[in-house]
Amino acid sequence: MVKVPTLVEMLQSGVHFGHIKGKWHPKMAQFIFSTRNDVHIINLEETAKQLQNACQYLGDLGSRRALVLFVGTKRQAVGVIESAAKRIGMPYVTKRWLGGTLTNFAIIQKLIQQYLSLKSILSSEQRNRYTKKEQLGIERKVEKLDVSIGGLTQLSRKPDAIVIVDLKRERTAIREAAHTKTSVVAITDTNTNPDKVAYPIPANDDAVGSVEMIVNILADAYQQGRESAAAEPQAAPAPVN
Repeated sequence: MVKVPTLVEMLQSGVHFGHIKGKWHPKMAQFIFSTRNDVHIINLEETAKQLQNACQYLGDLGSRRALVLFVGTKRQAVGVIESAAKRIGMPYVTKRWLGGTLTNFAIIQKLIQQYLSLKSILSSEQRNRYTKKEQLGIERKVEKLDVSIGGLTQLSRKPDAIVIVDLKRERTAIREAAHTKTSVVAITDTNTNPDKVAYPIPANDDAVGSVEMIVNILADAYQQGRESAAAEPQAAPAPVN
């Protein structure tokens, strides 16, 4: 099991800082410890408990080699999300959520195949079959698709779950997840509704240190689950009568 950070470690990463009182969501009250200088302070004991639950879930997904889509398009999350997802070979969205990623997946698959096909042309001898003008046109198409499809090349089927940073910013992803009954693990700051996700993790979603700590722990949990399953001895085949 992945080790959840201590309260001191979370304090040092700024996990406990919420938003000002005026921007809070009442359903986050259960996760708020106190108020300091008109800013809500998150109860880190609750954070540790919810993070542990989320890690158990991600570990189970890893053991089953399920697909987990990592999503975070705000500046503080982009680098962390991309790095963590790549490390465990999972798809990610860091530039813009493409409407229909979950609800119109057949179209998304076609775009992924088009993107991969065009990239293959540019990186092989096939490129020489096209004029310079045609090559430039292909390059521009690849650049355009890279914005919305670049991180989704590992998405061979609909994801089994989504990990999200900032519920308010990624509300389209949340709506599509609800519509398709896709489980969501998310960092829930004090201005968000934790009831919208299956595994809410009360924490600061604005501080890079907080986002980095939580996203990497979730990725570690998935990877550990996958490695544990791979290390288990295979059942001996039944004897042939």
